[in-house]
Amino acid sequence: MFPECALTGPFSTVYSGMSTGCSLWGNWNMHALFQMGTWPWFGASESLEESMFTPEPLHPRQLPHGRTEMTEPPEGDESSNRSLPFYHLPVLLQEVLEALAPSPGKLIFDGTLGGGGHSEAILQHGASVVAMDQDTEALTYAKARLAGYGTRFCALKGNFRAFSRVLREANVGGLDGMLIDIGVSSRHLDAAERGFSFAKDGPLDMRMDRDRPLTAADIVNTWSQEEIARILYENAEEPQSRRIARAICQDRTHKPFRSTSQLADMIARVCPKHGKKHPATLTFQALRCEVNSELPALRDFLADAPQWLKPGGRLVVISFHSIEDRIVKQAFQQYAAPFIDRPEWPAPKPNPKYCLNLITKKPLEASEAELQMNPRARSARLRAAERLP
Repeated sequence: MFPECALTGPFSTVYSGMSTGCSLWGNWNMHALFQMGTWPWFGASESLEESMFTPEPLHPRQLPHGRTEMTEPPEGDESSNRSLPFYHLPVLLQEVLEALAPSPGKLIFDGTLGGGGHSEAILQHGASVVAMDQDTEALTYAKARLAGYGTRFCALKGNFRAFSRVLREANVGGLDGMLIDIGVSSRHLDAAERGFSFAKDGPLDMRMDRDRPLTAADIVNTWSQEEIARILYENAEEPQSRRIARAICQDRTHKPFRSTSQLADMIARVCPKHGKKHPATLTFQALRCEVNSELPALRDFLADAPQWLKPGGRLVVISFHSIEDRIVKQAFQQYAAPFIDRPEWPAPKPNPKYCLNLITKKPLEASEAELQMNPRARSARLRAAERLP
């Protein structure tokens, strides 16, 4: 059972400081922050409650050595998750379960709820889950999918970089595990209207949280050439960052960029294709990261996460490109080093941030079996660490 909550008074009063003067929260409706879940101190959801049905949960199939595999309801079952408008395969699912070791009585934080695949697998192993996601569409889907777990599941709207503030105000204590699966979901890539991919023509949007004002179109049409070149290099290490930025600024004087294909075609024109990767791939990655503040959010999360873990609690991060993985690797190494040393010091000194033990010396990658089912898992990298006693 969850701890008693000391939260008192209406949500609008408790969270009044979040609605103004805080860039993380903007002008969100504070009631919407608690739109998901049925924990006693959050109350029942009112968001789209009457328009949705509740699908049956996935069912675990026992594998050797106590492992489980998540399987969908039988074909033709009207409650199949695929009949809902949002579908996303969770990557590295078995690796996540082995790293987090969920069991009854444990409380796990899922900071990137998405379609709810990781959370459901954790719930099936008896643990309770408090989750967050900044995408309202994902939250709506996950609520329908996981409603059957009752008070063992609750999801809040928000970016995982702000988890510390949200959980503290909700009087949630120490966590037995924490998971974030960062990056873009299959749903985002497949939905042309979200503007994440040039595979399907759509508006240059790329916002995971549609309440945020900044879009990819704003960046390419209004930012300076120097700023565009900077984010292309810093967010994606695009070697042609200056050339692409210059071409963007030249072309937009004749016609503003409005669609994904318009931008992708222009980049392909100025940067001919070499190899299998489309020339616009890194530019789209960089724009998406900037629109959603992905790298700063990851750094903020990693700065706060260890202190929320109970002794023996596990921290698991799944990343999808080298810059993200590098940030995670360096943070984990910093927390896992008993001593720190500098050339000017006569001897190493105790590391005040030492609090983790590395579970994965090298990142885990998807198996060939998973790649056959979900090729988009190819770039996924999982790192895990455990809070010291």
